[in-house]
Amino acid sequence: MRYLTKEWYELCQQTHLHFGLRVHNGANESDENLFLRLYKRKEKAHVKQERELYNLDPRFMLEHDGQVLTRLDKAFGEEEVTEEDQIVYHMPPEERAHIEKLIAEYDVRPPFDEKKCKEEYKESMESSFQYKAEHLPQEIVEQIADIRVFTLGYCTRKMLQQLKKQSAHNWRRVEHTSKEFREVMMAQDISDEIHSRVQYHDCTITELLTGDEVVIRFDTRGGFTNINKLTLVAPEIIKQDGGIVGSYWLYQELYRIDNGYELHVLFDGENMPELIVRCADILVEVE
Repeated sequence: MRYLTKEWYELCQQTHLHFGLRVHNGANESDENLFLRLYKRKEKAHVKQERELYNLDPRFMLEHDGQVLTRLDKAFGEEEVTEEDQIVYHMPPEERAHIEKLIAEYDVRPPFDEKKCKEEYKESMESSFQYKAEHLPQEIVEQIADIRVFTLGYCTRKMLQQLKKQSAHNWRRVEHTSKEFREVMMAQDISDEIHSRVQYHDCTITELLTGDEVVIRFDTRGGFTNINKLTLVAPEIIKQDGGIVGSYWLYQELYRIDNGYELHVLFDGENMPELIVRCADILVEVE
């Protein structure tokens, strides 16, 4: 990758360091009682939300069946609404069957398990504490009195101002690189049709075959396409990191070369692997 690199992606994650934080006067020092009090407050709110979701009756989803829908321009316009402007929504049988299955499961559900909910919340927060300590800039971590309190969403006023400033700086750097990337891509002699053949954002790589052709197969359920096979014809592999199969396709860069194309791909997986292949053509299909 020349522009949308691993470093660029990691910088993208540092453009909202201040989001969700609020100032707390006690955050300037480590105080176990303060942490426990704030933790209990957050835990209580989490349990309340989870209980409400658990007890949400799925029957409300059936209310749309038989609903009369009006054309948007007529619904908000001044003209009289006629029968031609309306349709009755009839729920597909498979959707109704799915909802009825949810209702049946809901009606026999056991009581909400508050103890289990608290245990899962504790595990989640402990993981979050560690993640913050490892992924925040080190110079920021060193200024935080208690990373647990910070992870719960509280910091000093000075820290909040510093994080806002750092986030804005990081955003400018991200946008500068993004602008350069867009300009370079626009300058490539590549049709929109060819570009559309390498749009697999958030698709999972299920198979990667190399040889006379490079063939990549996808699970597209998490992505924005139903095309699940990509073939790179007459390939020359410039770079192929391990761990690509099972990872997610994040970003691609596509360049025109004398005898075809050069495709760069960054994947979301362990160590964020990368693939660079030169090829004569790019073929796609739905298997």
